[in-house]
Amino acid sequence: MSQEEINYQSPIYLQLREVIRTKIEEGEYLPGLAIPSENDLADTYGINRMTVRSGIDALVNEGILKRVQGKGVYVVGNKVERDLETLGGFTQTMRAKNTHPHTKVITKALRKAGDKYSLVFGIKPEDDIYYIKRLCSADDEPISLEEIFIPKYMVPKLEGIDLGVFSIYEVYDFYGIKVTRAWQTLDLIQLEQKDARMLGIDASLSVMLFECTSYDDKDCVIEFARTYTRGDKCNFNVHFNKK
Repeated sequence: MSQEEINYQSPIYLQLREVIRTKIEEGEYLPGLAIPSENDLADTYGINRMTVRSGIDALVNEGILKRVQGKGVYVVGNKVERDLETLGGFTQTMRAKNTHPHTKVITKALRKAGDKYSLVFGIKPEDDIYYIKRLCSADDEPISLEEIFIPKYMVPKLEGIDLGVFSIYEVYDFYGIKVTRAWQTLDLIQLEQKDARMLGIDASLSVMLFECTSYDDKDCVIEFARTYTRGDKCNFNVHFNKK
């Protein structure tokens, strides 16, 4: 937008706030991605940096933007409520247990679905899917390794979203994806030496492998995940209800 959109009829920081809000609502600034820097916005609109910061702070206070130290300001978008006891990602689950979560993305890449994942997601083998491998820790202790597969059409801009800033479930919230059910299986396996070292265990020890297929409210498969979890660091409960 041009500098003419900033005038002096009302406080300039409030005008900038509304300019940024409009760009978010119109899809120019997308959820999960960073907005231009304070310096860039100041140059674009011919205003000082402190005024820019005040405009941004107003949207941070509304929960529309999020500041991340050393990285910038990100669009948060709208969030929805979720029952953490039924479905939730690692970050939400750890926070619900008053434990400090941390995820380190090891790999984030775009690849072809191939025969296996085209069947999982109901797409063509040549269609693109995201592959994410990350290490999940709680209170600085490694807990699990995750491999996550997501069809590109579900979150087309995922390659630009910093998964160190936002959890995958937050990204789903941004794009209106409602995870309504999941099918999970459990097995015991041994990891390769490199992966075992990341979890801080010996490769001869078995870990729990959870394979989880998640569905949205349209009954489409939106995610397939393999989670390799240290059994010495986690307890799992299963509740049965008699109907």
